[in-house]
Amino acid sequence: MANTDIQFSGEALEKVKEIIARYPEGKQKSALIPVLHLAQGTFGGWLDVPVMDYVASLLDIKPIEVYEVATFYTMFNTKPVGKYVFEVCKTGPCMINGSDDIIKYIEDKLGIKPGETTPDGLFTLKPAECLGACGYAPMMQLGKYYKEHLTREKVDEIIEQCRSGNMKID
Repeated sequence: MANTDIQFSGEALEKVKEIIARYPEGKQKSALIPVLHLAQGTFGGWLDVPVMDYVASLLDIKPIEVYEVATFYTMFNTKPVGKYVFEVCKTGPCMINGSDDIIKYIEDKLGIKPGETTPDGLFTLKPAECLGACGYAPMMQLGKYYKEHLTREKVDEIIEQCRSGNMKID
């Protein structure tokens, strides 16, 4: 995909302008994270180099500044992912409550390792740092939603809902 092929729609460009306007003149870099979210949602659920370069040009910043942010935060994908990304929390409270077992169960059930996507492109398993829902451990984020107090049975239900197209993620 050549850089000239990457372009937000008119509506999305208006949204970018609205996001940039939230910040003081000359501080457009502050808009980077929300603009990256918009780009990821627009361009297939991940941020390849041409997309990140496009974002840099819109914000008039260096591409490396975009790469640094996109590769630091786990909420951004720098390679293709499945339609359903299982971001399983793996930090303290979740681990104590069995997140390692849940991750292993998902690995076995879907036949993928963390960071991989199923051959059908439906699922990606992505361990995550704290998602801020310690009281609901073990848990994962699926799109905009938290799936809490996970058990093998709940994981089976989630997978089945995803496969049937009945899982809301946005």
